[in-house]
Amino acid sequence: MQGRGCRFDPDRVHLNPSPRRTLLFACCRARRLFTPGPILVFFLTLIAPLFALAHPLSQGSVDIVVHPQSITVRARVTLEEVSVTNMLATDDPLRPPVAADSQQAFDLHAQYLCDHLLLTADGKPLTGHLVKAIPPDPATSTTNQRATYELEYPFPADLREPQKIELKQTVLTDVHFLPGTTWEATYIVSIARENRSPRQGILLVAGKPMSFDFDWRAPASADNAPSRLEMFNQYLGHGIHHILTGYDHLLFITALVLATTKLWDLLTVVSAFTLAHTITLALAAMNWIHLPERIVEPMIAGSIVFVAVQNVIWPRSSRGWGRLAAAFFFGLFHGLGFAGGLLQAMQEMPVSSKLLAIAAFSLGVELGHQMIVLPLFTSLKLARHTQPNELAKERLSLRAQRIGSAGVSLAGMFYLFVALRMSFAP
Repeated sequence: MQGRGCRFDPDRVHLNPSPRRTLLFACCRARRLFTPGPILVFFLTLIAPLFALAHPLSQGSVDIVVHPQSITVRARVTLEEVSVTNMLATDDPLRPPVAADSQQAFDLHAQYLCDHLLLTADGKPLTGHLVKAIPPDPATSTTNQRATYELEYPFPADLREPQKIELKQTVLTDVHFLPGTTWEATYIVSIARENRSPRQGILLVAGKPMSFDFDWRAPASADNAPSRLEMFNQYLGHGIHHILTGYDHLLFITALVLATTKLWDLLTVVSAFTLAHTITLALAAMNWIHLPERIVEPMIAGSIVFVAVQNVIWPRSSRGWGRLAAAFFFGLFHGLGFAGGLLQAMQEMPVSSKLLAIAAFSLGVELGHQMIVLPLFTSLKLARHTQPNELAKERLSLRAQRIGSAGVSLAGMFYLFVALRMSFAP
């Protein structure tokens, strides 16, 4: 120990320290922790558990056929969506989610869907009703089971062959998963006039209405599919949104960045993560690999806890080949998490459109990552440059890594608890 005051280096722990040295160690550690910077970092990361569960997301498909006197809708939705809406509709808020315990459960959800799938024809709102609710086929894989609903929206008596159809959905926007976090439902839409080829691959998200113009005297070739640029932009934006609201993926990438001090470290670890999740996303898109959510979600949560705890307990060893291997291994599961139900909803799209959508979505995922990685790494880099020497820079890096990762690990543990509870729920 040299000098006066708190110049003692707490990272150099001596064996059999004296009581005076132990007290000095505790005082130095406390003073270092309770400076404004670490307090702010700790506060920001401490609130992360409120948003720790991965994007509460439901993805389905909607096929729309416009007839001269009505619109028919065929919707395919996940059992998860049925469960959540049935839990919302019941008078007992503590009732567990109901996936498919009776035909009545599907009829209940179908009515909810009619009320939240909003159609207008030439500016006139339409009222839908259920024609048929088809439960999932028990013979299909439990991971691919979907309920199918046939809905009909008749036109008013004074309306025939409308020129403009507007579609909007508010599904699950009234369901709060956690405080401040609502469920998000997206649908891949196919729309066509009667006996015409459909426009496919259109992405319908809550709060963003879409409109379609129809000329009933025009030839069938006039009903063009959305342009490739339009589709690319849709799925690119969806990929960015998917990441920026995917708090599990953000927690993991944050833990990786907190352990980096050099640009090369950042590039290698992010590249390993990117390569891994790109591989599994591509394999899932081709139906060559699939794992149920009850395995994927706990593994993603476990990845957060693993890298964050390693940053806290072994901060100096959370770089190098071991960290690259961890980023790649867990990245494989994150790729399956990116795929989610989106790929299942895209199964009926043409192959060329599907490949374009997946490429745009993947690029959006990477852009979303960089929106987090680059500002965080740059901020840490600038903070280190405020220190007078290399030893002080290293100390600051270790404090930021440990305190930030402690908050991330708390969020990850909360997410892991919820994921395991959902995975093993009866």
